[in-house]
Amino acid sequence: MSPADWIAAAVLFLHLPIPLYWFVLHPAKNFWSARKAAAYTTGLALSWLPVTAALAIWHRQIFHATHPHTWQWIIGLALIIFEVWLFWRVKRDLGGARLVGATELAGGGELETRGVYSRIRHPRYTGSLLALLGACTLAGTRMMWAALAAWILLTRLAIALEEKELRARFGPAYKEYCRRVPAFFPWRRGASEKRL
Repeated sequence: MSPADWIAAAVLFLHLPIPLYWFVLHPAKNFWSARKAAAYTTGLALSWLPVTAALAIWHRQIFHATHPHTWQWIIGLALIIFEVWLFWRVKRDLGGARLVGATELAGGGELETRGVYSRIRHPRYTGSLLALLGACTLAGTRMMWAALAAWILLTRLAIALEEKELRARFGPAYKEYCRRVPAFFPWRRGASEKRL
């Protein structure tokens, strides 16, 4: 594997499991709320283990030892670096415990509308999308682009579960937030809440 493939593999390993993790936590939130340690362990096992196995099984189809052009390096690394910065902002605004679902499992908390969340509702997913686009640009295989397409589909479903839970927890405040703040990209102002 080339250096570009190793970078792409790291991005896939870190980002592909995210929607699977939330599929474990969101639908069974009430069950997991009394079993937090088991929730995190189960979520990690049912998300990162299958992705790791898939990367090992299909690594020859996902990665190939070609060397990207200079423009691919520039675009790919720029997208990945921007995602790292965006993740830092999200972690600073939310804190580590909220990133892994502590607030969802506790059923409390407050609606975060400051910092990066004043610009977009789902900065973590936006960052993951950018990093995965960067990885696809670096690796450039059809299988990488197929993995991205699968991730987008799974993420849209995970977001639907998340937004349903947020509407139930925060009610009109979340609906108003959705009306004011776009889901993924800050330049789309005047967003309206979409029923997923």
